[in-house]
Amino acid sequence: MSQEEILIAAEGDIADPGSKGLSVSIEGTKLELFIVKKNASIAVYENSCPHTSGPLDWTPNQFLDLDNNYIMCANHGALFEIDNGLCIYGPCKAQSLKKLAFVVKKNNIYLLL
Repeated sequence: MSQEEILIAAEGDIADPGSKGLSVSIEGTKLELFIVKKNASIAVYENSCPHTSGPLDWTPNQFLDLDNNYIMCANHGALFEIDNGLCIYGPCKAQSLKKLAFVVKKNNIYLLL
C-alpha cells in the first residue's frame, strides 16, 4: 500500500534559512505544521510545543531563533534542534517536536500520510 502525498509547498517558497507555517486539511481534520529549511536541508514538524501543546509561532512563519540556529517556541523560549526536533533548552528539555514524514519531488514538498 503506497502512502498518500499532499503538496504542502514549493521548495523555493522557503528562504534558506527560513520557515513557513501552514494548515492542511486531512479528511476533515485540520493539521497545523511548519517547514524549516537550513543549509538546503528540510524538516517538517507538527506546530505543537511538547510543553503546552500550543503553537510555537507568535508571528506567522517565524519558527527560528534570531540566529537561525534553532527552532524556538515563542511562548517560553524553548529551543529545538532543527534536524531532529529535540528540545535542548527550556521547560520541555529532552522532549521532541513531532516530526512529519515528507518527500521532495521536482522541487515540491509533499506531506506523506
